[in-house]
Amino acid sequence: MQHARKITADVWYVGGNDRRLAKFENCFPIPNGVSYNSFLVLDEKTVLLDTCDKAVGGIFLENIEFLLKGRSLDYIVVNHMEPDHAATLADVLIRHPEATVVGNAKTHAMIRQFFELNLQGRIQTVKEGDTLCTGRHTFRFVMAPMVHWPEVMVTYDEADKILFSADAFGTFGALNGNLYADQTDIEKDWLPEGRRYYANIVGKYGTQVQTLLNKAAGLEISMICPLHGPIWRSAKKIEWLIGTYAKWATYRAEDHEAVIFYASVYGGTENAAEVLADALGERKVRNIRMYDVSVTDVSYLVSEAFRADHLVFLSTTYNNDIFPAMEFLITDLKAHNLQNRKVALIENGSWAPVAGKKITEYFSGMKNLTVMGSTITMKSTVKEPQRVQLEELADIIAASIDEADRM
Repeated sequence: MQHARKITADVWYVGGNDRRLAKFENCFPIPNGVSYNSFLVLDEKTVLLDTCDKAVGGIFLENIEFLLKGRSLDYIVVNHMEPDHAATLADVLIRHPEATVVGNAKTHAMIRQFFELNLQGRIQTVKEGDTLCTGRHTFRFVMAPMVHWPEVMVTYDEADKILFSADAFGTFGALNGNLYADQTDIEKDWLPEGRRYYANIVGKYGTQVQTLLNKAAGLEISMICPLHGPIWRSAKKIEWLIGTYAKWATYRAEDHEAVIFYASVYGGTENAAEVLADALGERKVRNIRMYDVSVTDVSYLVSEAFRADHLVFLSTTYNNDIFPAMEFLITDLKAHNLQNRKVALIENGSWAPVAGKKITEYFSGMKNLTVMGSTITMKSTVKEPQRVQLEELADIIAASIDEADRM
């Protein structure tokens, strides 16, 4: 049975939730599922803003037909052609051959890549600042290339001051009856998965996100409707959301805290991580986080690296290189353009420790990474000289966090 939700007098939520999918994009674990959001406007002309993933195709199509009640579907606005938002586009077009597809030039090229559809006479190409009037509503189109695909745009409804923001401001996690962010504990329910979504999906494109935020700053926004996650309607929460995004987009950490990432085979490197963590705790460093990179999915680790500003990497040497799980993390951080962090390195190796050197080579190609202290080298296990070095490193990290807290 349909379960569309009215969000204004004539704007409806027609999306759905997937709680069965194990990995989003076959890459990122989503233990709490994911929502696929779509919106239908019942004006003098009817407008569908984006479609949905095949996983929720049945309920999505039922929602549309229930609300249209036999009316024509006049326009389909495609803000983003990624299949989790466009896989059912062909299904809608087959049911509504009268509909005009609205998108930019790159959108229409991608439609041809994904579908063999004859859309001659059924497309409307828009560019920056173009508008579409449907009666009460006037929709203005704002280009947002590489947030996070090249064809992405967002749509601003001048009547209700709604920003249909594509993947911007989205999050992992299904909607459990609470359609609006202000109906949830945002710090607990949205922030961790919103950050993980941003860091892993959009994080590489901070410059492009900043461009979009600058454009959004010129709009009066009363509601933000992303393609994943809750709708934002509280002015105070919207201000907080945009501020948080601005921080992420400029690669500024949220917290002056220490995160320890370690890769250990027989426990020697893990023990070094524990010694360092204990030393930090004794120096009254709060909220220390520790992660075995072989156990924790890398998407969570990338998110933590975006959150905190003091990062410690401990890796054993493996096949004369970095331990594979640690190398995967380091390369992922580089791929996502992480910058503006303070880092420390500890390497291990029973006869030829080189992991620190190899990690340093990766870091040299990343922006504004400040190395705290010298690389600590250990062979197999922590001995007294290494214990002293770990204590000294704890002094450096604790002092740095204290200084950051005072700024």
